[in-house]
Amino acid sequence: MHLFLKAALAGLCLCVADDVRAQVRRCVSPEGATIYTDRRCDDIGAIEQAPSAALPGRALLRTGCARTLQDLQFEVTMAITSGDANRLLGVYHWAGMSSAQAYAVVPRLAAIAQRPLVDVVPVMPRGPDGSDGDYYPQTTVSQAPVALRIEQTLANGSTPARAVFGLHRYFGCWWLRG
Repeated sequence: MHLFLKAALAGLCLCVADDVRAQVRRCVSPEGATIYTDRRCDDIGAIEQAPSAALPGRALLRTGCARTLQDLQFEVTMAITSGDANRLLGVYHWAGMSSAQAYAVVPRLAAIAQRPLVDVVPVMPRGPDGSDGDYYPQTTVSQAPVALRIEQTLANGSTPARAVFGLHRYFGCWWLRG
């Protein structure tokens, strides 16, 4: 009986070790669709695609909510440059929204995630004289941005497109709001 337990334990360890060594590959099909698989890309008729380069020192995977505005700006940038609508949906503030409202927002965010990105720009509050903050200030007042403006082009690469999202702080995190 003792020998049987040792053999079973050894077999279990081999199974677990084999699963740990599994690698997820990011492949692109001939039609341009991204496929994630544990098989070789050649085996499924696709080519391997390396993950897009991120800013030095930044992870590609999201490890939590955006605690700072810079983190939110980074998440939005990475979601759009990678064409990942789910990642963009993940930084949107859904609390208190009805199903009908949410169903209206999802296609808009999905379309934004698919367009080429030019820049993600913080929008500052209007100045005391009603200007949009492009004037030279007489005094330095530290104010947080009130929105993020996403500058993009349409699929043709030359027609500009712009989306502006308000910023919302909720449970210590920054979120986009329609």
